Amino acid sequence: MTADTVTDLFEENRPFLTGVAYRMLGRVADAEDVVQEAWLRWSSAGREDVREPRAYLVRITTRLAIDRLRHLRSRREAYVGPWLPEPVVTEFGPAVPDSAERAVLADSVSVAVLVVLETLSPLERAVFVLREAFGFPYAEIGTALDRSEAAVRQLAGRAKRHVEERKPRYEVDPEVRRDLTERFLAAASGGNLEQLLALLAPDVRLVSDSGGKAKAPRRVIESADKVGRFLIAVGQDWPAGTDVRVLELNGGPALVFSADGVVDTVFQADVGDGVIRCVYVIRNPDKLAGVPVA
Repeated sequence: MTADTVTDLFEENRPFLTGVAYRMLGRVADAEDVVQEAWLRWSSAGREDVREPRAYLVRITTRLAIDRLRHLRSRREAYVGPWLPEPVVTEFGPAVPDSAERAVLADSVSVAVLVVLETLSPLERAVFVLREAFGFPYAEIGTALDRSEAAVRQLAGRAKRHVEERKPRYEVDPEVRRDLTERFLAAASGGNLEQLLALLAPDVRLVSDSGGKAKAPRRVIESADKVGRFLIAVGQDWPAGTDVRVLELNGGPALVFSADGVVDTVFQADVGDGVIRCVYVIRNPDKLAGVPVA
């Protein structure tokens, strides 16, 4: 392989590898670090026996992500308040033309699913991501993880059951979700508690991630009344000149609040049966740096 071929092959696969690493780690910077390390290993390794470059790169990236995840676990145990994944813009583009495939990719990167994936072991998470999000054959996953196909099937079954038991089980029309998001914004910013309560499930939850670096609840708020009143108070407290827009993040519409050219807050709602089931609020500035302002 020439140097140009080595570089071209890697760059062709970089978005895919970043997608794998992000689903493993839940943070863009960590995913990019892992992919960069994969590049260093790919560019310096002997490749005479590499017949399938993509599979080889996935193997390197997945193993590096597992190592990084094990390291991150100890840091997350000391995290201030609830932990949520870093928001990521999801524009799959022409590389994913099939609507069914788009739906699978969007679901695998949703906040709700990524939160559940945090409860899996690093090995289970790797198997789940490669199998459920990207459809890798069990044998190929086994090669990537140095496990037998039988062991991979067992891990995959256990991980899938775990995720299915804990993730939201409702199907949501994207247009319905966007409409509810926009109505949610209008009611909260307009101070209309009655309208807002009509959009919230009785057992709605609000989960806020600030990492202790911004003002936000450090515990989950539960019930429509408590969540509604909190959101009304927050909606009345936005400074003049705050810009609000709807942007697709993690496979669904999100409200992005920014001021003076800096993203301040991201709100995203899980929707089911025509009402909002959970509200995610991200205020940790470290997690908002990659969200475009405009």
